[in-house]
Amino acid sequence: MIAYLDGTLAHKEPTNAIIDVNGVGYMVHISLQTYAVLPGGGDRIKLFIHHLFREDSQALYGFANADEKSLFLDLIGVSGVGPNTALGMLSAMQPGDLRLAILGENVRAVQAIKGIGAKTAQRIILELRDKMKKSGVVPSGPTYRQSAVDPVREESLAALVALGFPKPTAEKSVDDALKADPTLSVEDVIRRALRPA
Repeated sequence: MIAYLDGTLAHKEPTNAIIDVNGVGYMVHISLQTYAVLPGGGDRIKLFIHHLFREDSQALYGFANADEKSLFLDLIGVSGVGPNTALGMLSAMQPGDLRLAILGENVRAVQAIKGIGAKTAQRIILELRDKMKKSGVVPSGPTYRQSAVDPVREESLAALVALGFPKPTAEKSVDDALKADPTLSVEDVIRRALRPA
């Protein structure tokens, strides 16, 4: 079982990274949160790994920190939530925000994540809420924000981060655009953010 990989970042994309560890390239599936904090290619990195075995395949899922990995493991433990769905959830919301939404039983916030229906959102909250309370997990980092229930903001932010914008810069651009005109579509927000100042 692989617990972490410590090596050179050979290549990265919004959904995966290749880490060179002593001449062996490991393809690792990642969330947009992890992608946003990865350095450029050629730099040394360490990712926490979940090594998933199936009858017909194996896959590595990588996380920039242990907190994100822990939440990923909680999510895939919920009936009907697979690793790709869990990664999508972690790409849409910060781990602290997602935990707060679950602890606060905010079905609407969880359901706002692309690919999560009402029943799945309710199941996630039902199965994880008490577990999080018992374990004493307190979300770290920023508190639950408007972004979690604003699909236009979330999709625009994810797209800009995928295009290579640093997350703080992308957040400021998206927030400025939506402050000026809250009725903008995702495409309009991205266009405004890509325009030179």
